Amino acid sequence: MLFTPGHFSRRADFYHQLAQLTAAGLGVTAALQQLHRTPPGPDFRPHIGAVLLDIGSGLTVSESFARRPGWLPEFDVALLHAGERSGRLDGTFKMLADFYTDRAAMARKILGALAYPVFLLHAAVFILPIPGLFQSGNLIAYGFKTVGVLVPMYALAIAAVFLSQGQHGRTWRGTFESITGRIPLVGIGRRQMALARLAAALEALINAGETIHEAWPLAAAASGSPALEREIQTWKRPLATGRTPAELLQASKLFPETFSNLYSSGEISGTTDDTLRRLHRYYADEGARHLQMAARLGPGILYGLVACYIAWRVIHFYTGYFQQINNVMDG
Repeated sequence: MLFTPGHFSRRADFYHQLAQLTAAGLGVTAALQQLHRTPPGPDFRPHIGAVLLDIGSGLTVSESFARRPGWLPEFDVALLHAGERSGRLDGTFKMLADFYTDRAAMARKILGALAYPVFLLHAAVFILPIPGLFQSGNLIAYGFKTVGVLVPMYALAIAAVFLSQGQHGRTWRGTFESITGRIPLVGIGRRQMALARLAAALEALINAGETIHEAWPLAAAASGSPALEREIQTWKRPLATGRTPAELLQASKLFPETFSNLYSSGEISGTTDDTLRRLHRYYADEGARHLQMAARLGPGILYGLVACYIAWRVIHFYTGYFQQINNVMDG
């Protein structure tokens, strides 16, 4: 939701090509060399080149990708690390390709739904002051009423997008998470998507042979939620003293009852990996559903606000117009 659909599509295409090439039997290095020659976008070539240099110097694939934090989010790095450890990199590439394909589709829906209200707002800002321009002929006043209104709006929108980027520090990301968590539907959707990423990363890490003590903090970092990361960092001592993740989940207020109960059942029955896969699918679907509802309702609310603004400006204009007529007649 924080980048353009094209950004997500190119990232999905990158992972999709890696998945196809490695599944066909090509090594990861050879696949990256092919993508370096024909990358999904020009901004990918320098990063792929740097990864190839790191692999050539003796680093593993996941270590090489981890050295590009400004390019890859922690979720990608954690899954790539787990996929390499478990020997399932082709499956990891496919999972990431599907993830970014879904995000691109959601971004397109949001932008498509916002297009008409934004167009209507611009039309209202430029058209409604025209009668005043004809009356006074003052272009400077018209500019203040049009460009002077739009510039602060653009500034706020750009600031919101910039401040919501994931490359900022954990303190700011935690503040942003707390703010957006209070927005209806959006907050729920973001929390559910974070739980889905946590479950996916945890399942991959456990299957890769990571211990529970190591897997949970890594999965929390991959979730993209500073709140979950802080919570799970406090589990280190209890886990070391013999408490199970299921017990800590039941005592935590950040994890919903469904997540805690299903994980506990999987832990007792020895089917944790299958339970985590089901939790990932469930929370990914629920998170997408809530975010899509927000994408439908948000533009509707914006449309209503624009309509109210237009109605107010029309009423204001005609009130002033009739007042002028009354003044002329009284005179």
